Amino acid sequence: MVLFDFIKLLESKNELVRVKEFVNPALEIAEITDRFSKSENGGKALFFENTGTDFPVLTNAFGSNTRMCYALGVADLNEISGEINKLFSLVTSPKTGFWNKISILPKLKQISDWMPKHKSGKGKCQDVIMPTPNLNSLPVLKCYPFDGGRFITLPMVHTINPETDIRNVGMYRMQIFDEKTTGMHWHKHKTGAAHFEMYKRQNKIMPVAVTLGGDTIYTYAATAPLPDGIDEYIFAGFLRKKSVELVKCITQPIYVPDDVDFVIEGYVNPQEPLCTEGPFGDHTGFYSLEDLFPKFHVTCITHKKNAIYPATVVGIPPQEDAYIAKATERIFIDPVRLTVLPEIEDMNMPVEGVFHNIAIVKIKKTYAGQAIKTASALWGAGQMMFNKIMIVVNGNVDIGNYTELVEKISANINIDNDIYFTKGPLDILDHAAQSSGFGGKICIDATEKYDEEKLSENKSINQKPYEFINKSKFDKNNINAKITIVLDDFADTKNISQAVWLLGNNIDAARDCRITDGNLVVDACIKHKNHKTIFDNQKFIFSRRCPNIASSSAETVRIIDEKWEKLNIGEFISSPSENIKNLILSQSAEFTE
Repeated sequence: MVLFDFIKLLESKNELVRVKEFVNPALEIAEITDRFSKSENGGKALFFENTGTDFPVLTNAFGSNTRMCYALGVADLNEISGEINKLFSLVTSPKTGFWNKISILPKLKQISDWMPKHKSGKGKCQDVIMPTPNLNSLPVLKCYPFDGGRFITLPMVHTINPETDIRNVGMYRMQIFDEKTTGMHWHKHKTGAAHFEMYKRQNKIMPVAVTLGGDTIYTYAATAPLPDGIDEYIFAGFLRKKSVELVKCITQPIYVPDDVDFVIEGYVNPQEPLCTEGPFGDHTGFYSLEDLFPKFHVTCITHKKNAIYPATVVGIPPQEDAYIAKATERIFIDPVRLTVLPEIEDMNMPVEGVFHNIAIVKIKKTYAGQAIKTASALWGAGQMMFNKIMIVVNGNVDIGNYTELVEKISANINIDNDIYFTKGPLDILDHAAQSSGFGGKICIDATEKYDEEKLSENKSINQKPYEFINKSKFDKNNINAKITIVLDDFADTKNISQAVWLLGNNIDAARDCRITDGNLVVDACIKHKNHKTIFDNQKFIFSRRCPNIASSSAETVRIIDEKWEKLNIGEFISSPSENIKNLILSQSAEFTE
């Protein structure tokens, strides 16, 4: 469903607010979006009709479970996982007789109908070709005051493997430098970066095409954790139940969907020096600080008539990306079960874990050590390699009911026996890791134990399950809980959602967790060069820079407060940034004490 039709659908379902008054794409659209996205059940999508450019802006389009289902054309996200399961079973099950074998032919024909197809001539996305490409003509957002500039936040970046000609569509933010250049923020783990290295070895210019909008399924497909070599438009065709029609770009040898709203064509020169990109208020809720990335050069911009510019705002959860991540969790649980871990019964990645910091896995347990086997396998599976806190349970427990889950964990863990540490890859955006992209992981085995797993007495059996406590109140000689999480004094320990978010962001599990006399103590304070560890009050040896938390400025909050009534967008919603003033560390993107 293309954006124009999606907007009409959302409006008919009372899931969209039109904003007719002028709202500045610099800071103001993001502030309003943040207020709606943190409302109950994700608030509503927002359609800003007056942006000071020729194009309206759509935000928070995927920002609820309901809208995510509308975007993917299903009533329930579990439907897609079930379809993958049926398809996998159909093509892999033994076929014993002639009629049994040919019975799958109609399904194979249907699968072939999902394959992307090339279309001759110009596409709808090429209705208008800018005489002189100018990125400044687009309503690109600046989201937070210390962002390095304006960023395209929902770009579908098309690159081609120069060795195999296989296409990849990834989503990497793009900072606008001027009317014809941007940054290309692909991390070293991403396929786009791998393609870049191939072109660099071959001393070739790398063609790139960036699309925006079109069918809502494209945006999701660009974020999906597909195996290398699987074309995102095959997956999109499966979700749509029809093929994606592709047209050739005007200036680059790349094909893009006919029905997208914008196409930004260009190239990256791998021999060109990397450029400084950032800072950016990121999905972790902290700024990702400036770093060196390739520069993208624009050669052409085309768009539909009446094109709509889609954007997203990320930051402290919950935001729109939380619902995209939850869709991935639901859609890909069966493929993980079918191909990697048949014992998995369910998985929950809390929004406070910002995609992959925290994962709760429920298994059907049949032997000793199975929880550790599960954690090890998941840490080796695609983007789950970035997970750093994994809790494994079994039995009759609802892993979405956190009260019930805590009781289960407390009943089943012996801290001395059931806590496991390792090291491995972490997200490049993980600012707490001792080294960039590499650090500690922890697995909590909260499964019911077999006799051979009960290696020692449970020393903390009568203690309360957990405690969040401020640093100044922590006494290492007076531990009152099985698991004690120590936070900075400015953190609100009674706000469990905020406390869990800080925990996931601020620990390197191998460095910041200690087991002492049957208890687990976690230093979840924000790490910086002058941090003193809670374990021995010695100055912390940490050479990495410490980012600030992403938040709107007081001035932006004031502007939106004052114009709210004039905007006619419903009942007043106060700024989420007002609730985290105590967490803001400095007046810059970096915390420098």
